[in-house]
Amino acid sequence: MSDSNQDKFPSEKFPDDWQGFTEMVSRLLKGWYQQKPVEIISPLSLTIDGKALGLENLFRMVQQDPQRSHAFVRSYFERIFEGDSVGSSLIPFSVARHRIMPRIQPESIFEGVDRQSIAHLPWVNGTVIVFVLDMPEMTVSVSTEQMVRWGIGPEELEEIARQNLGSYAPDLQVQVIASHDGGRAALLSLKDGYDAARLLLSKLHERLAKELRGDFYVATPARDVFIALSYGPDPFLDRIRARIARDYSRLPYPITSDFFIVTRDGVAGTSRAA
Repeated sequence: MSDSNQDKFPSEKFPDDWQGFTEMVSRLLKGWYQQKPVEIISPLSLTIDGKALGLENLFRMVQQDPQRSHAFVRSYFERIFEGDSVGSSLIPFSVARHRIMPRIQPESIFEGVDRQSIAHLPWVNGTVIVFVLDMPEMTVSVSTEQMVRWGIGPEELEEIARQNLGSYAPDLQVQVIASHDGGRAALLSLKDGYDAARLLLSKLHERLAKELRGDFYVATPARDVFIALSYGPDPFLDRIRARIARDYSRLPYPITSDFFIVTRDGVAGTSRAA
């Protein structure tokens, strides 16, 4: 990385429009990584050294905290390139096994990434389960190539990831809120990158059914949001739907605005609760 231009735009505010934001990020990258060609593809999409990158999550991060925008942008790309280096290394399965974690992502991630290159399983509500290696300073996506090297399939990968998720923070602390009209919500906010993924916990229904009076909905509009909800009443659900729609449209790492249904038999998607 070149240091000569790394602070060329330290006080310049990032534009609020997609095209302007993309152009400024492109200028910064050309200063930081002078040996890597950068090309804008479209608003919120560019290539650097031939690697296609979407900028929607970065744009949303900057919108959430403009005061730290330059630090966000710099560290965002540093983690990407560090992750690429780790991801291209042959990590023994014995080392990786206890670091494999699941994440829920929308099917739309494959609009900019080759579906066959990412280890994943299709899920409900237009989402997929992907897998990451939880490293000390970053998470690295598990590629199909890495999975094949380990000699396992996506189903075994999912089983391992769910087990690791369950032991990652075994004492699940939730905040239960009762609304004036009888609705109940259970909020989980560990901010460890796996809040939404806890929808995959095998004992989730057992943990929350008592507080929510039976089967319940879960909303995961973004990676760091998990809200479990009682089945009613309708005015309560309508208010939550409106909040979820706002969060889905503005927060980084969006997943879905649809609700999930959690029963003792498992998790299902539902269009009527969207």
